[in-house]
Amino acid sequence: MSLIRWQPLKEFDLLRQQMNRLFDDLTHGDHELSQLSGSNQVDWIPAIELTETDTDLMLKAEVPGVAAKDLDVQVSENAISIVGAHHEEHKTEDKGIVCSELRYGQFQRVIPLPVSVKNDQVQAEFKDGMLTLTLPKVESARRNVVKIDLEEKTRAAVTEQRQREQHLQDTAHSRAAEEVAAK
Repeated sequence: MSLIRWQPLKEFDLLRQQMNRLFDDLTHGDHELSQLSGSNQVDWIPAIELTETDTDLMLKAEVPGVAAKDLDVQVSENAISIVGAHHEEHKTEDKGIVCSELRYGQFQRVIPLPVSVKNDQVQAEFKDGMLTLTLPKVESARRNVVKIDLEEKTRAAVTEQRQREQHLQDTAHSRAAEEVAAK
């Protein structure tokens, strides 16, 4: 009988892979899973990219094949809600579809924002299936960066330490001189 070495990290890796597969199925709208659960409310969600500058947040959302009239975008100070529908084209043809990987139906996505924004000053652009929102930050949310001069603070701390040491030496010398004079 041979011994098999136990590798706990390998088991954790297997668990991680299974959890990733589960979350991928849930977030990418696995069609078979949605049929089993009976939920037909949200068929897919748009992919997003959220970037931050000193003054603004920039959100890009991919909504290919969706018309602007089928989108509902709402912006609050702390979140963005994108709701819409991707309608299937109805054509009557003699030939049937063999395979279709296109997703049709409703979608909804709520994106929490990392900082508060001025929701009344949002600029939007919709072109070629790409929704771009420019969201100006509120003044208190802007990150003010101040350079700290570490050398100056270090010099001040070293000088203060030297002054303390000099004071202790002076005190010790004066006490020693007093003791010698008292004898």
